[in-house]
Amino acid sequence: MSSNIGKFGPLVGAIDEGTSSARFIIFKANSSEVVAVHQKELEQRFPQEGWVEQDPQDILEVVTTCIEKAVEQLVSLGGSPKDIVAVGVTNQRETTIVWDKTTGKPLHNAIVWLDMRTTSTVDKLLDSVPNKTRNKNYLKPLCGLPLSPYFSALKLRWLSEKVDVVSRAMKNGSCCFGTVDSWIIWNLTGGPNGGKHVTDVSNASRTMMMNIETLKWDPLLLKFFEVPKSVLPEIKSSSEIYGYIKNGPLKDIPISGCLGDQQAALVGQMCLQKGQAKATYGTGCFVLYNTGDIRVNSSRGLLTTVAYQLGSKSQPCYALEGSVAVAGAALGWLRDNIGLLENAKDSQGLAEKATDNGSVVFVPAFSGLYAPHWRQDARGVICGITEDTNSNHIIKAALEAVCYQVRDILDAMNEDCGIPLQLLKVDGGMTSNSLVMQMQADLIGINVIKAGFAESTALGAALVAYWGVGGANHGTPIPMTSGITYTPRITEDERDMRYKQWRMAVDRSLGWDQN
Repeated sequence: MSSNIGKFGPLVGAIDEGTSSARFIIFKANSSEVVAVHQKELEQRFPQEGWVEQDPQDILEVVTTCIEKAVEQLVSLGGSPKDIVAVGVTNQRETTIVWDKTTGKPLHNAIVWLDMRTTSTVDKLLDSVPNKTRNKNYLKPLCGLPLSPYFSALKLRWLSEKVDVVSRAMKNGSCCFGTVDSWIIWNLTGGPNGGKHVTDVSNASRTMMMNIETLKWDPLLLKFFEVPKSVLPEIKSSSEIYGYIKNGPLKDIPISGCLGDQQAALVGQMCLQKGQAKATYGTGCFVLYNTGDIRVNSSRGLLTTVAYQLGSKSQPCYALEGSVAVAGAALGWLRDNIGLLENAKDSQGLAEKATDNGSVVFVPAFSGLYAPHWRQDARGVICGITEDTNSNHIIKAALEAVCYQVRDILDAMNEDCGIPLQLLKVDGGMTSNSLVMQMQADLIGINVIKAGFAESTALGAALVAYWGVGGANHGTPIPMTSGITYTPRITEDERDMRYKQWRMAVDRSLGWDQN
């Protein structure tokens, strides 16, 4: 780590590459104080119903633009890129990219995490399960995950079967596979000219190809998915030097931290102790419960995942995770498809105008339900409509749907772990909606604490990067700005009654897709 100290002291950069945008944030080291930031939107493509793609080159260009603009901002404030001692990466998980290791060119568009094209691939693989049990949890003892279109191995298997150029590249050894972190790190560290083909344990744990205990690519899993090991990145810890940036304003600065976005938010929220949990509300919503060094094997539809590994010689920390496919995306649907909203930010004011009749329940299962249901055949339903129902009720029901789905997940976590959660830390874009946060506290019956700092995901990436260059001991806590606490305001009876209605609506959403 450089000993040169500039105007702001040592700085750390965080690449935060999400589903709808990317940003580069420059923090004061081991702190949540932001010095400079630049953000840019990412385009999503929808070639067919249920398909979601992005251009890998566009992802890379947006990331490099954000770096350049943030560094320009830093310089304008009297700082220097030389003050940046490390860079961390956090990314949308499960999104799958394949590229040619010689040319560096993508072999196909990135298949985004919420893409559902591999439903038929899942069915085909379920038919191959021994004894024809079609047990979606067949591989769970090895990887912690159920067979689902959600995970990267299914996307890679689809690409190998359906895209000739990918199939040929996998056979001749010229193909590289990676989640978005791998694609970014490989390119920034040289690409075809010596780029480091790596991933970290948190991202690897979302592919269905890493053994959840050994933290290595598992031969049995690779055989099941017919994936040659040669295409895979090297698995590293979440906090160590992977390589050095080769070009641009950050030339020669180490990339020394990497986490999937939800694990990064867990670290950024300082949920580093067993029994702590956080929920991040974005396009989807993701709840992670820190289980420490214990791998809790859920019997209630949750995922066992690696939360982080702070250094190559450290023990991994595990988490239980529940994923909600549609959170903020429901507001986008109401705006773009139905025309009930002009702007998602208007949702709170409109929902507050809804008379509190409690009758309308919206299950936004546009392409199935994730945890704890894992039902690909579910589709969206709106129940309880009366002649008094208006657009405000639908908008409010869309907001409540996020909170109900988090309740589903927390109930499953409490049952799996045997210790009810005492409070929930929250972050992400939807936490700016105070109505949603109050409804969340009401519907789960415990305090909800909104982070005093909005950029928890990027902060997590910055922290592991700083720890990775020895800037501070791994896991060193940092001062956190106090946030807002939302306390439940409704009775247990009302909470249970409303949740019963939600469960009735979920039952009605099941079985619609017969393909």
